[in-house]
Amino acid sequence: MLYTDLEDILVKVRASLEHDDVAGAVAALEALRAPDQADLFHELEDEHQTALLPRLNPEDAADILEELEDEDAADLVAMLPRETVARIIDEMEPDEAADLLGELEPADQEFVLRQMEDQAEVRPLLLHAEDSAGGLMTSDFLALGRRMSVGEALAALRTWKPDAEDIYDVYVVDREGHPTGTLSMRQLVTEDPQAVLADVVEKDFVTVPVGSDQEEAARLMARYDLATLPVVDSHGRLVGVITIDDVVDVLEEETTEDFQRFGGTQPLDRPYLDSSVLTVARKRVGWLLLLFVTETLTGSVLRHFEAEMAAVVSLAFFIPLLIGTGGNAGSQTTSTIIRALAVEDLDKRGLLRPLMHELSVGLLLGLVMGVVAYGRALLWGTGQPVALTVSASIFAIVVWANVLGSLLPIIAHRLRIDPTVVSGPAMSTLVDATGLFIYFTIAGLILAL
Repeated sequence: MLYTDLEDILVKVRASLEHDDVAGAVAALEALRAPDQADLFHELEDEHQTALLPRLNPEDAADILEELEDEDAADLVAMLPRETVARIIDEMEPDEAADLLGELEPADQEFVLRQMEDQAEVRPLLLHAEDSAGGLMTSDFLALGRRMSVGEALAALRTWKPDAEDIYDVYVVDREGHPTGTLSMRQLVTEDPQAVLADVVEKDFVTVPVGSDQEEAARLMARYDLATLPVVDSHGRLVGVITIDDVVDVLEEETTEDFQRFGGTQPLDRPYLDSSVLTVARKRVGWLLLLFVTETLTGSVLRHFEAEMAAVVSLAFFIPLLIGTGGNAGSQTTSTIIRALAVEDLDKRGLLRPLMHELSVGLLLGLVMGVVAYGRALLWGTGQPVALTVSASIFAIVVWANVLGSLLPIIAHRLRIDPTVVSGPAMSTLVDATGLFIYFTIAGLILAL
């Protein structure tokens, strides 16, 4: 959704383009900040985008492509001359350029790389998986020698990138390129210019291997409150840096995927409104079919206990209540456990502590729900035996749902399966079938069916 003033500018830009006044549209667009440029640009028709992007200042065009989704940016540059694409991508940050180049056809990718002045900074980044620390890092960082003075470091900084806005730390390395310390920009400008870097750097620093998952990098930066995170290769040499703005994008992307999986659907590759109806349906139909098949277990249980329901018809009254409560209890537990796993609140070594914790919670919740269910059943005039059956069943189902909801996400996590796949609809469906089996088994014991 565009802000009101951006909507006004969008109207003006469209009007300029309709009257072939590209210069007027360019002027209106270049007056905006990069995120606003990207939002407005995204609202334009394809033909207007392809007409406008080559006319923009290459730096502004690069900023727009950096703000767009990788797939949208790739679709856009695919419609432009390759020489224009090379000129624009050359102005992008190395990590952003690598992400975009990774979406292009190999022939186009190689052509653009050959035309770029900074291809040496981008090529190594293309070797790493997109969702790894290497795929997230940038090669645009400042590494200094241990024996340099602070004054020499400041001079090197002014020479290297005098207009940079995103330099948070500099890194000190030995002759082999191994990081030996870090220095924040604040500390660098306040230290004695004659001081030697090796004497003033922070030697207690965190690194991440180049092949680590991007979520691990994000967790490290959140855990240690880092603005940047150095990335090292298998030999411990500094090869790149992950900055906080990239981590924010990762966290947003991962949170979006988790929310979508919570709802029982595969994550979308593009923003919701940019995804076609066919794509959204395809992402959902697999889970719907799987849940449909597993839900037939519920029907199988009902058929198996058909005689018991015929003998005591009032048992059927409480089925929605029981399976709904069990599913809700299980979903509450899985969401809590999955979040605890995500923020590393759980001990990775064992299942016992979370299992016992949720068992205790389940016993308490089951007791409360059992008492309420007993009273509710009596108010419906079903008699004490049925009320006792319902009460005992809901107690057992809540305890079982809590136990199941604590075990499944942790087991999935151990098997390197995203724990969110066992949440939401999947958990409710599983608890439905097992809960009915518990209910009718208890009914058979109490009511002697």
